[in-house]
Amino acid sequence: MSARTLAELTTFQVGGPIAALYEPQTHDHLVETLRDLWSEGEEPLILGGGSNLVAGDDGYDGPVVRIAHTGLEVLPSTPGTVALRVSAGVVWDELVAHTVARGWSGLEALSGIPGSVGAAPIQNIGAYGQEVSAVLTAVELLDRYGEDPVWVPADQLELGYRTSVLKRHQGDPAERDAVVLTVEFALTDAAGLSAPIAYGQLAGALGTELGAQLPVAEVRASVLALRASKGMVHDPRDRDTFSAGSFFTNPIVPLSAARSLPADAPRWPVDPIEPEPTVIDLDHYTGELPGFTPPARVEMVKLSAAWLIEHAGVGKGFHLPGSRAAISSKHTLALTNTGGSTGAEVAALARFVQARVAAEFGVHLAPEPVLVGVEI
Repeated sequence: MSARTLAELTTFQVGGPIAALYEPQTHDHLVETLRDLWSEGEEPLILGGGSNLVAGDDGYDGPVVRIAHTGLEVLPSTPGTVALRVSAGVVWDELVAHTVARGWSGLEALSGIPGSVGAAPIQNIGAYGQEVSAVLTAVELLDRYGEDPVWVPADQLELGYRTSVLKRHQGDPAERDAVVLTVEFALTDAAGLSAPIAYGQLAGALGTELGAQLPVAEVRASVLALRASKGMVHDPRDRDTFSAGSFFTNPIVPLSAARSLPADAPRWPVDPIEPEPTVIDLDHYTGELPGFTPPARVEMVKLSAAWLIEHAGVGKGFHLPGSRAAISSKHTLALTNTGGSTGAEVAALARFVQARVAAEFGVHLAPEPVLVGVEI
């Protein structure tokens, strides 16, 4: 591959020139390439499928490393479970198709998500009631300042809603500066049945109830159809799919703030924020806490970013005058490149959407993709 711009390496097809492209084809070559670049003082941009990146028009003046090594191994496991070790460069939906074809459950509702396996734990990808955190057991990482790759249990990654210690947030560095090399999963072998259906829209599409278990192939087909109806499955014939998928995360706000929204605004309960422990200086502790009131935990709810956008007056197909970036004609949560868009146009549209939602509802929408050379 001889790509010269980030536009050629991303599903959004925006982004300027790059200095150099490396595509190591094996695990060891990837490790060697990264070590060499880091030792030379370079800061390589790491790419997988390029489906979760919005790049600026000035491009990236350092090297780009596209993770391309593939491989899948079934590990010894207990009856009823299937342990998999998968290389980071494997295409995510090819992995899902592989597991569904064998009747294994745990990934079927994540069908159609673009990108590579290595990106899944970084983002803690999720859809239709499933999150990768539910089946992720460990990742192999190469730390920026580490000598050798290390295996890290999933519970050390601080996996949350579309986040982990490995994710960069709006240009800020990740808490752990490391590259994912390999990922391990623990799936279920339930005679071809899916995990319990946990999302209302999917249950409706399947004509079943929440909690039901259906053949994994049937669930996958329904998820792919739902995603395609929203322009969330990349199709070179459909400009609506030239995007980064869902552009904004669903905001999580205090329940008290959500009460100011219209009654029909969707909201779902999430884990509350527990108060920080109170630290007492024992050298000056008298045994009394005059006037002390224990901090209360804060009840939180998750809102629908798509609902907020639509009800802030930004409808499907909307675009700023003269801009080639637009809201998808199928789903308001996706920003798309209608043809020849620039990174600046995408960023301007994203900022407009944020401003409209903030003005109408007082809620900030955070972008989901990684931003390189753009500010939103």
